[in-house]
Amino acid sequence: MIPKVAGWKPDRVSELTDIVGKEGIVGVVDVAGVPAKNMLDMRESLRGMLTMTMAKKSLIRIAWKDAGLTEEDLEAMLEGAIQPCVVHTDSLNCYELFEELEKTRQGRAAKDGEVAPNDIIVEAGPTEFGPGPIVGEFNAVGIPAKIDKGAVAIQKTVTVVNKGEQIDGELGLMLSKLGINPIEIGLILIGVLDEGDVLSASDLDLDTDGLRDNIVIANSGAYNLACNIRWFTPETMPTLLSKASSEALSVAIEAGVVNSETASLFISRANARVLAIASQLDSSALDEELAAALGAAAVSNAAATASEVAEDGGEAPAEVEEEEEDEGGFDGLGDLFG
Repeated sequence: MIPKVAGWKPDRVSELTDIVGKEGIVGVVDVAGVPAKNMLDMRESLRGMLTMTMAKKSLIRIAWKDAGLTEEDLEAMLEGAIQPCVVHTDSLNCYELFEELEKTRQGRAAKDGEVAPNDIIVEAGPTEFGPGPIVGEFNAVGIPAKIDKGAVAIQKTVTVVNKGEQIDGELGLMLSKLGINPIEIGLILIGVLDEGDVLSASDLDLDTDGLRDNIVIANSGAYNLACNIRWFTPETMPTLLSKASSEALSVAIEAGVVNSETASLFISRANARVLAIASQLDSSALDEELAAALGAAAVSNAAATASEVAEDGGEAPAEVEEEEEDEGGFDGLGDLFG
């Protein structure tokens, strides 16, 4: 007797065949353990970006074969999927698809008998609970607790469940009270088929921040190297020209070459030397213009010194009384000519 096939199955296979045969990215996600309400919220957040079709593995295999795709590729994507769901998108690339699906991940409280995906660690420290029977409840499930400063505190950091071990229902409840929800749910991508290539979720999990930093570092290193070896490009030319101009100016100054660029520097240098010499002479030897210039320089230096002292928080040095000049001392340029 030929078994009767449910009427909806051929329609679902035909629907799946059309989906996996279309252009774009085809992937398999695992939706095991996702509550109905959470599933509706997740699908709503992805509306317009991709389509999701729930089906049994057997129907997915038939549709995959009917679409002319390699069965080995499908088995690689179905491996590890407890409750598979076929997704398809023609608006996202495979990396963008992975990133959008990762946003649906969220934690929930562990139920009795569920397997810990990772080591479950309870950190030592205070809790928000006041004194009461909850202290005994924590200790009963292996979480060392006591009353400290009027509140319940975890005495020491402890691993209550190791990765791969089953979680007791009472422990799961107490972990939830501490805000530890170890069971991760979401539209967890297992793998995708992109232009004939099968990529696993680990292949799509890119460290974009690290990649961006590496690109910045590589760009900076390449730029410095190009400048040091004098590699002429539109990017390095401004820096190379600026460096060449600065070096040429230094050479011209040292060689005493007078031109429109160096003349002002030579004049400033000569003026500074004149003021230095004038500061060693008696005031009667100076004309009005030179005395005014020397006085302005002295005022400027005094202001700078006072500013530095104020910044250091110290006191300005006391003025020293000028010694009386000897009668036979130098008394102006007139003494030089008798």
